[in-house]
Amino acid sequence: MVRLILQKPGEICTNTDVPEHVLAGPDADAELQAVLSWFSRHPVAHLYTEAIRNSIDYVLDGGRTGRFDLLSPDVHPGERASVGAKLEYEVLRIFDLPKAQPLDTLIANVPVDIKATVGDNWAIPAEAHCQLCICTQIQMRKNRHRSWLVRTHRSWLHRGKGNRDGKRGLAVDARNNWSVPLYDWANLPVNPLRYLTQEQAVKVLAKKPGQVKRLLMMFRFLEGRIIPRNVILTVGAGNDDPMRRARQARDEAVKEGLTILCGDWVESRDQAAARGISLQAGEWIALRDGADGEVD
Repeated sequence: MVRLILQKPGEICTNTDVPEHVLAGPDADAELQAVLSWFSRHPVAHLYTEAIRNSIDYVLDGGRTGRFDLLSPDVHPGERASVGAKLEYEVLRIFDLPKAQPLDTLIANVPVDIKATVGDNWAIPAEAHCQLCICTQIQMRKNRHRSWLVRTHRSWLHRGKGNRDGKRGLAVDARNNWSVPLYDWANLPVNPLRYLTQEQAVKVLAKKPGQVKRLLMMFRFLEGRIIPRNVILTVGAGNDDPMRRARQARDEAVKEGLTILCGDWVESRDQAAARGISLQAGEWIALRDGADGEVD
């Protein structure tokens, strides 16, 4: 394979669709520096983690489908790819950014495109060539993600016409040499249902027995792990009021020495804190009476 030789900062960009301009490296790009300065006032990795998690949950739609693993064979590749489209809107919401043309948003009054991939590269549309892009990479098998800010000069994209929409990938050397990391690899929380064995998952997600018994099984199998609200909805997919059934499972668990705590209740948060566990609103955890407070 012939290695792609890129033009370097200081040379003229080969983009013929916009006025001739000099390739600017990150340090000499005033707009890029302004956007970086804006992000420096935010916990970017934490907020992106929340946005990605929400996007994945949205695509899986566990409360209706019972799905909990984006890599499962019952998730169409097109659905996986749609995580990036949903992420754009989650980023706008979580960072309180406007939806604004000509790209996705304005940050520090600078047009910025928001791109994400669950693979190795991004499809940069023609309107974003030579513009600022946030490029996020999500590695589901390693449960992590990272993001860069980069000026996607046409000279730094793969040659040719791209796909039928004119989208072209970002050259690896451009990403490595002339982008700026918004944050390094950050952990992506694992849906606790992925810790179940195949046999356990079949039992927990079966149509029978009823929700209370299946939720109790789940809490038993996942003892000591924090369970987000979305997991409760996934186990109760297609049924009425799974959260009410979870509260009923809490009462049943007491009979076998299992305490189920919910972060929606002050008493539960206090009990969790006494065991060294930080339990947030919407989170659940099952703890064996007398067991140490070690949380996975």
